[in-house]
Amino acid sequence: MEKKTIRVKDIMRTHFGRIDRRETVRTALSMMQDSNARALIVNKRDEEDELGIVVLADIAKLVLARDKSPDRVNVYEIMSKPVIQVSPHMDIRYCARLFDRFGLERAPVVENSEILGIVSYHVLVLRGLTQFL
Repeated sequence: MEKKTIRVKDIMRTHFGRIDRRETVRTALSMMQDSNARALIVNKRDEEDELGIVVLADIAKLVLARDKSPDRVNVYEIMSKPVIQVSPHMDIRYCARLFDRFGLERAPVVENSEILGIVSYHVLVLRGLTQFL
């Protein structure tokens, strides 16, 4: 039986939020709630900069657990940067291995310096694995 190759571009979420690094965590939370997202891509400052990402776990660990005010903490204080990026042409099995090796939960999908989407373990399993069945 021939295995079907499923690419990241076939399952990635193309709707994702973006935020400026200077915004507050309160703003990030509001954006996440409005879009039912668990992560936001943090925009580059300029062309020489790298992408960042802020995820709910960052907010829980670095704001909530430390009893900080979401109105007084900026996104740049808790974001992860630089971010490991994934090619839209990558086989989802390799993507899952990459996530495992580096302890990732999600990553932006980037081609030619353009963000096309975001992929997560959630999407890999629910959209990707079900296509094998």
